[in-house]
Amino acid sequence: MTDTIPDRLSADPSSKFYNKELLERGIGVRFKGVDKNNVEEFCVSEGWVRLSVGTTVDRKGKPLTMKVTGTVEPYFRDVE
Repeated sequence: MTDTIPDRLSADPSSKFYNKELLERGIGVRFKGVDKNNVEEFCVSEGWVRLSVGTTVDRKGKPLTMKVTGTVEPYFRDVE
């Protein structure tokens, strides 16, 4: 297992940026200095996160998300 977090990671299994091993290990995301627990996808280099909007889902059963830009700091939860 590697100790580096990829630049982009998604919690959606149908995405090409999905990584089951990393997600099982536990990834936390600090967005604009605040820990977020509703992040569906993030990209560090482009500076954005996709946050799920409540419990609302689309007609395919995937959570509705909104893209927000700012400083993204991913970290491993088991290290802290």
